[in-house]
Amino acid sequence: MKKILVGLLVVIAALYFAINKQDSNTLVIYSALEQYRNDDLKAHLGEKFPGLNVQIMYMPTAKVAAKVQTEKESSDADIVLGIETGYMEKMKDALADVAGYSHLDYIDGMLPEHGKYLIWESYGGGFAVNTEILEKYGIDEPKTYEDLLKPEFKNRISIQNPKSSSTGYNFYLNLRNVWGEEKALEYFDKLNENVKQYSESGSGPVKLLIQGECAVGTALTYQVVTEINNGNPLKMIYPESGSPYSLDGVSIVKGKDEKQDVQDVFTYLVNDYLVYDKDHYNPGKILEGQESKMKNYPEDIKYADMTGIDDLELRDELLGKWKY
Repeated sequence: MKKILVGLLVVIAALYFAINKQDSNTLVIYSALEQYRNDDLKAHLGEKFPGLNVQIMYMPTAKVAAKVQTEKESSDADIVLGIETGYMEKMKDALADVAGYSHLDYIDGMLPEHGKYLIWESYGGGFAVNTEILEKYGIDEPKTYEDLLKPEFKNRISIQNPKSSSTGYNFYLNLRNVWGEEKALEYFDKLNENVKQYSESGSGPVKLLIQGECAVGTALTYQVVTEINNGNPLKMIYPESGSPYSLDGVSIVKGKDEKQDVQDVFTYLVNDYLVYDKDHYNPGKILEGQESKMKNYPEDIKYADMTGIDDLELRDELLGKWKY
């Protein structure tokens, strides 16, 4: 009798938890954006939707894709944010159709025809230099990729590891597109002689530049401009082949779009907050008539050839040949 009673209590508790979870006012966002951007987003959502418990969980883009693709509607996530478009394509069957949510005027060709996600941002990069270190050692600013092979840059360069950083992969893929795979790999073998540190994160080289540990680093434009505006002695330089870039997106997990709270938050996110994010964090152009409000953000950036950026099989192939 006692065992039966305990069993009934367990069943009742499980049912109670399931009902509460169903009626819960908790909304979960898996985000691959930087933590400071996630914190700001959460603050804005808290003000806009005070009755909701919005949880923003940072997760690398590949992990988000793997979890959502596997778990589908049973995923804890309601919304996914800041996920590279290649991975968005990979998990698109687990995403809702969100084409009708946006009232913004995107640049022609920017959005996928299937409507399973909207573009959140475009992020490009180049060479970031610490001008004080270059001046201290009498080193000329690098203008080309070949300049980084000069002996004066030995142990003064930091780049991202493309196996862990999409920023690093962007540079790797662009050189492969411009020079061919063999020459690109030979270049990185030579560059390795001058590299002080391979960063696991996209922002790692910028941090080393600020600390004065390196003179040059590959970096994203908006991250460097943010630090310039904070008073750090950095400068952005673009290689002759243009600024390597990629796009990331935002969507709703399929099945979660039936919740009114999710619809309301997503509508706010992809209209009002997207514009705020571009004005304050990453002005990379994705909208018609979009103008940067970020001080010192460069205009008329020449972008690089990123053919194959959404090809995950190509990514796996290239990363399999990366030695460092």
